[in-house]
Amino acid sequence: MERKLCDPTKLMSQIEQTPEVPGVYLFKDESGTVLYVGKAKNLRARIRSYFLSSVEHTQKTLLLVQKIVSFDILETESEVDALILESRLIKDIQPRYNIRLRDGKSYPYLIISQRVDFPIVSIAREPEFDRKHSTVFGPFTDVSALRSALQALQKAFGFRTCNIPIHEDDDSRKYFRPCILYSIDQCLAPCGLYTDKSSYQKSIRNLKKFLNGGQKSLVKQLRIEMQNAASDLEFERAALIRDQIDNLEKIAISGRYGDFVPGQLLHIDPKVGVEELATLLQLEHFPRTIEGLDIATLQGTDSVGGLVTFVDGVPFKSGYRRYRILRANRFDDYDMMREVVRRRFESFDPDQSVLPDLLVIDGGRGHLSIVMQELKRIHMNRFPVCSLAKKREEIFLPGNSDPIRTPKNSKALHLLQYVRDEAHRFAQGYHHLLRRKRTLPSSKPSD
Repeated sequence: MERKLCDPTKLMSQIEQTPEVPGVYLFKDESGTVLYVGKAKNLRARIRSYFLSSVEHTQKTLLLVQKIVSFDILETESEVDALILESRLIKDIQPRYNIRLRDGKSYPYLIISQRVDFPIVSIAREPEFDRKHSTVFGPFTDVSALRSALQALQKAFGFRTCNIPIHEDDDSRKYFRPCILYSIDQCLAPCGLYTDKSSYQKSIRNLKKFLNGGQKSLVKQLRIEMQNAASDLEFERAALIRDQIDNLEKIAISGRYGDFVPGQLLHIDPKVGVEELATLLQLEHFPRTIEGLDIATLQGTDSVGGLVTFVDGVPFKSGYRRYRILRANRFDDYDMMREVVRRRFESFDPDQSVLPDLLVIDGGRGHLSIVMQELKRIHMNRFPVCSLAKKREEIFLPGNSDPIRTPKNSKALHLLQYVRDEAHRFAQGYHHLLRRKRTLPSSKPSD
């Protein structure tokens, strides 16, 4: 029997009626069998892209498109929901063309540890976790999307992602200083005795409820708790619940859970990269918080500095900062670097923020020397600093005359490159924004 091939024109009407919202799509063949399940932040645009003649598809995708006769969609409130729903459907249906989850490879899962006082939420691949001691969600097809979703969920639920051993009866926690995630209200910080076991585990239960599709009932439950807290004059607790509701609703309303950056295509395990970097640079502690700094300019015009933050080896957009050069000589790269370092660290308030575990400078020995001089001048030379030179990918450390050279497949080097390249991208983005604003014709009517 001759196989019925897809005629894109017959699907265009259905495609044009598809809403431009986040969701999941299911491509079907002539018998109604699901061939492929995918997610999208814009269903109409994503489905349409399969049938555009201008798009160059892989051979596998071309074969898929030829067999598509119809499709179903499932709308979701956000991309986070779409990511989770896609995972469930692939696991249940096991479509033929979702081969990435059926070809023997190991794919990422969202893991919530069990049988501990303060459960850890993390991303792992089999066999890196024990199912008997974990609540497991997944597998997922897109680890970059999963990492971005994890940040949004952490903002709402305050769970920890670190591996620090924490026990409820450990009174020494009151002397422990939390990382940057606490200072920006993204973690409840059980490490520093800022929450108790009962409150933390309640937040974990709410996270599980959210991941199991109970978003609306969870928000309703939290609104009741907020009203009860206000009635009992517990205004601080009511405010915390209000903020949690706001964060949950932002996930749904915006339909976004974080911007992708080019570096996220670098296939390294962030945890391994952080651990290897600590060994390579002989750091006393794992560099959980890494900041990267770069300067962007064009012949002294629109000169800017960009600073990016990574937490546990992953970009953390809330920690990004941009600086328009104000006083430095804009033809002197070193002088501009001094200004940005001074503005970042001179007004540091230990009660409001934390210092990075490592600062990465885009440049060579000269750039590193200038930064160290400025940090020493403002009495802020209290944390490790290194620079990464582009030409030979050499790593420079203060006090070392010889650079560190590592194999090209070094996970530590890959992480440093990731931070360096992201700082460069961020600074250049701000620089080009200022250039466009300066060169755009004025909209004011002429006299």
